[in-house]
Amino acid sequence: SISFEISCHRQGRNFTCVTLSICRNLPIEMGASSELSSSDLLLEFFLHRFRWIPVCFILLPLSFLFDLLTRARNYLVHAVNSAPKAHERKVAIIQKEVREWASGDKKKKMCNARSGWSTMSFRYPLYKETSTLISTNTLIDILEMDEESRTIRVEPMVTMGEITNFLLPLGYSLPIVPELDDLTVGGMINGCGVESSGRKYGLFQHICVSYEIVTADGSLVVAKKGTEDAEGQGLFYGIPWSHGTLGFLVAATIRIIPCKPFVKLTYMPVGDFKEMSTKLQSESTVAENEFVEGIQFSQEMGVVMKGRFSDGPPKNGAANCIGKWHKPWFYTHVEGIGKKNEEVTEYIPLRDYYHRHSKSIFWELQEIIPFGNNVLFRWFYGWMCPPKISFLKYTTLGPVRRIYERRHVLQDMLIPMTDLEKGLQVFHDKTNIYPVWLCPFNLPTCPGFVKQKSGKNVLYVDVGVYGVCKKDDYDPRKTTRELEEYVRSVEGVQMLYADTYMTREEFYHMFDSSLYEWLRVKLNAKEAFPDVYDKVKKEARF
Repeated sequence: SISFEISCHRQGRNFTCVTLSICRNLPIEMGASSELSSSDLLLEFFLHRFRWIPVCFILLPLSFLFDLLTRARNYLVHAVNSAPKAHERKVAIIQKEVREWASGDKKKKMCNARSGWSTMSFRYPLYKETSTLISTNTLIDILEMDEESRTIRVEPMVTMGEITNFLLPLGYSLPIVPELDDLTVGGMINGCGVESSGRKYGLFQHICVSYEIVTADGSLVVAKKGTEDAEGQGLFYGIPWSHGTLGFLVAATIRIIPCKPFVKLTYMPVGDFKEMSTKLQSESTVAENEFVEGIQFSQEMGVVMKGRFSDGPPKNGAANCIGKWHKPWFYTHVEGIGKKNEEVTEYIPLRDYYHRHSKSIFWELQEIIPFGNNVLFRWFYGWMCPPKISFLKYTTLGPVRRIYERRHVLQDMLIPMTDLEKGLQVFHDKTNIYPVWLCPFNLPTCPGFVKQKSGKNVLYVDVGVYGVCKKDDYDPRKTTRELEEYVRSVEGVQMLYADTYMTREEFYHMFDSSLYEWLRVKLNAKEAFPDVYDKVKKEARF
């Protein structure tokens, strides 16, 4: 910092005062002054600290308008029931494009045509620039619902928000509904999806009944659970976590369950990591609990939440409609209960509960709109929140992206529940970021990329760390590799939307590639699609 001060002094006394105040008040930039010029740091400061201006006055209105148009379009599609026939045409186009690739020189491998900025990952995929793009980005519709078999058939780019809007008025729900509205079915299957009902149902892949895949030769294959066909059964278990490297997912059939309009949610404040681990594990084993999650707010305080379906509050009671635009961000509401250290029970509308973290994008929106939870902002502007994550990503300029590169952590690590206490300490020592999201789920013994071999269900927990690391010694590569090493040591796995710095050998020590490699050969996918590691490693994204 001394050399930084001297170099700035040469520019004049006033400029020195401004830049020194930046260093004091912007921990996100600590450790970077020796790498960037003072003018670069000043530019970063203004672009980052005043990013809320274009977000509030441009991105929020655009996001609101986009959602309105999407809902109107979906309403018309459902009203005239045009999706099933349109689906057949869309799949035929995809098959035609794949067959054209297969009959060509095959110099480029294939991937979907979805724009890099529209994915939920913070990074842009570099491999799309050198790949043949296949038109799967048109697969955006709910196709049909079967009440008798209690299933819903959807295209892969249907979002969680669209599914809840469609199912809840009919009295049904997916068993697992990942929180953010814009998460897609394809992302939850080809990647991973977890939610607070996971202690009962597992991961998103475990509520799926079948997948429809266009393979490397243009064939349409249906992979079903429980089929006698070995290849079909293998493909069913091989698709999850494969990130589109076995074929193109064009539809999925998913279980649905009857539901009630409310969730009776009980907030239970806890203390340190040990108390959090003990309480979260005990509540995860209670059969009556439909939902269980935890948020750790510091080393000394956290809150465990348990929920059950309900018809609504008692006669003289009132519901807490946490999804209304003027309500406080959910995690701040939970933190307030934790600070009072009193157990509280509330009745929350089911859709509000499912998307409780959407309005504030967990707690990430506070970095973009620092006053976003202010009561005046919520009343006058909250009805347009949140901004679309894809719009935020598209408008993130290079200097702001550099700040995130240096200081921002976005990781979900899945570890056995028995290791949670130590895991929380490891994350505290390496990042010291709070809040930490904790979501328990049962991981069954079955074939696939993520495989535990105990022969029974094992309780795991998703440790979600999102935010700015203010530790002086934080280094993105070094710290992430240390976290990855710890997760491998306890037989855990890393969600692959986030940065991974593992070598290929370390990656396939964390994940089981036996079924995956067999399918890659069987389906002639090796020359058609990149390997999973080559799609998710840090060098493949910017």
